[in-house]
Amino acid sequence: MKALGDMLIQREPFSEIVIGNTAIVRAMVESGVKVVTSYPGSPTPEIAEAINSIKKEERPFYFEFSTNEKVALEVAFGASINGYTSCVFFKSVGMNVVADSFVQLSMMELPGGMVIVIGDDPGANSSQNEQDNRHYARLSYTPILEPKDAQEVYEMFLKAVEYSKKLRSPVILRLTTHTAHFKQKVHFGSYVPSDLGLPIFNVKKNGPYIPIANNVPVMKRKALEKLSEWGKISEEFAHTSKNNSKRGVITAGLPYLSLLDVLGDNVEKVDILRLGMVYPLPRKAIIEFLKSHEEVKILEELDDFIEQYVKSIAYEEGINTKIIGKIDLDDWIGEYTPEKVKIVLKKVWPDLVYEPHKKVGNIRVIQRPPQLCPGCGHRPVFYVLSKILSKDDISVADIGCHTLGFLEPYEVGQVLLSMGHSTGTASGLSLFNKTRKVVAFLGDSTFFHAGLPGIINAVFNNHNFTLVVMENGTTAMTGHQDHPGRKIRIRNLLEAMGVKHIWEVDTYQIDKLEEVLKQALDTPEFNVVIAKHPCMLKFTRERRRKGIVKVPQMSVTNKCTLASVCITKFACPSFQRDLEGRIYVNKDLCIGDGSCIGVCPSGALEFEKFEKADNTESAGDLK
Repeated sequence: MKALGDMLIQREPFSEIVIGNTAIVRAMVESGVKVVTSYPGSPTPEIAEAINSIKKEERPFYFEFSTNEKVALEVAFGASINGYTSCVFFKSVGMNVVADSFVQLSMMELPGGMVIVIGDDPGANSSQNEQDNRHYARLSYTPILEPKDAQEVYEMFLKAVEYSKKLRSPVILRLTTHTAHFKQKVHFGSYVPSDLGLPIFNVKKNGPYIPIANNVPVMKRKALEKLSEWGKISEEFAHTSKNNSKRGVITAGLPYLSLLDVLGDNVEKVDILRLGMVYPLPRKAIIEFLKSHEEVKILEELDDFIEQYVKSIAYEEGINTKIIGKIDLDDWIGEYTPEKVKIVLKKVWPDLVYEPHKKVGNIRVIQRPPQLCPGCGHRPVFYVLSKILSKDDISVADIGCHTLGFLEPYEVGQVLLSMGHSTGTASGLSLFNKTRKVVAFLGDSTFFHAGLPGIINAVFNNHNFTLVVMENGTTAMTGHQDHPGRKIRIRNLLEAMGVKHIWEVDTYQIDKLEEVLKQALDTPEFNVVIAKHPCMLKFTRERRRKGIVKVPQMSVTNKCTLASVCITKFACPSFQRDLEGRIYVNKDLCIGDGSCIGVCPSGALEFEKFEKADNTESAGDLK
């Protein structure tokens, strides 16, 4: 079997079992995309993994991780107006970061075409909300395609590029968590390499590109004219199953597949209109569908986006079909998995819900709360702060692995809005605050992404709080992508911005870490602690790839007095209790990092002794 990278750039057609995120990369290759940009965020990181599986010198397009989503979008825009087909991808809330530039795109001529891949997240599997980015499409006059599975992810990307280049306009390909990770056998076409070609940027021919008062009416008219053309194209993506039923369902994307599961043998008792383009909607197909049914159910995840449009069309056309949208608040929340769709459909047409003869009994699944990895360098920071902060002090969280500090037993980080918000929010919390200490957190990736303006503001306006920059050398939460910290030292930037009080400390040095944090919290003006330690999940994975199979793990000696600090306060998941209440180290979890040694009040933790082999690292090597 070929390696993934070789397979993605092979010339001949082929079929392979892949996820939607991987299928997109083959579509990029086949469609002649020349520039791809991104800021990592779930559920889209595997797109980058697939791109990086292709050797850089053999990759048929340029790829970069940009500083943030807005910059990524602007790089892709610049390439497109220069005539190169481009693509940018990011997660759901990344749309908020790009919005300032994104809303202008539909008014611009994009000769190269531009596809914006969004990973929306119904169910908030890896996001702080269930944001429905279909609303951005309407706000910006931008068409949006929504595939149902991995095969359609590939096919719709090809169509998106084709029409985007034809209309010289941006188009959104909206994935959700399940379509991004949908795995199936996908049938791919052939790949014919193409030359880069000459840059064609021409303001007089393709402009204007300056949205000022005099130009905006002309530019907006052009955007609306293109939107009308997209409306005609949307009819191509409408698929109707006709069973001559009086009842019909209008749906799109993954909910369509869930609906098929729920209907089972009853699928022939209802007609289905499946939409491939959810903005603008295929007006003709919807009118025809409504006129031929007495009742129509709108089945869609999250907001009533399609429902509002369908009801509006019915009103304008004088159609009296009963249109059933969302029934109650539960219909607005969560992923439309088969289990969810079953509940939703039962509220309207319980007779259509297929009940298999053999029912599976209820299975009790014990909840497992998210937690920091064994050896995580963030853990000592939260452990120390949970000791030295009073119950009245204020701590402000940010986006990253370190958000988990909010959970027990640390309970550090009480407020969260978005990436980089912590410095601005902490500044507001510090005002008129004479008795309560304020501490905020930033990951090193977020520091570069969105943290700098808040820091500059804190220096400029003399706000009084402590900022802890959690530096682990990678964008850990989304799969260990690079960030500018590889080339730019955080301390140098802080000094250049005028921060007077800066400490750097390795978080495994717990006594020094506690001393530094106390000094910082007692400093009566803005200050920064750079809490450093490599991401140990990344570290151990890299060592395993090099054939290093074992490290000296921790053991609990007979000095243990069952104070349980390792479990109840430090909370490393490697420490567990046996049936008799004794504490032991789970060897499957322990990575032998030794960060726990300094927290045991009885000195009962030590490295186990074993004879070192050639492919074994010592504890010293780990550090």
